[in-house]
Amino acid sequence: MAPFGRYFVYILASRRYGAIYVGVTGNLIARTYVHREDILDGFSSRYKTHLLVFYEQHGDPIEAITREKRIKKWLRPWKIRLIEENNPEWRDLYPDLLG
Repeated sequence: MAPFGRYFVYILASRRYGAIYVGVTGNLIARTYVHREDILDGFSSRYKTHLLVFYEQHGDPIEAITREKRIKKWLRPWKIRLIEENNPEWRDLYPDLLG
């Protein structure tokens, strides 16, 4: 991640109520693209978590990493509630990032 700028905590899903992936990045568009295109082997390619259903921006990398770690420890229903409070339709937010 870059030493300054914007940092994002994000959640990807395979479908509504499907598999969920929580991550952190300094470049949300590029990182989401990597997940969507299965460029790297791992959780996202295995479980097809390609839909960007939640993200939040942070100004400090430590704050973003701390938030990501906290969310990862949450129970699944809490993660689902976070998604639905911000994106009740589980709409893919990636196209919005592209303009």
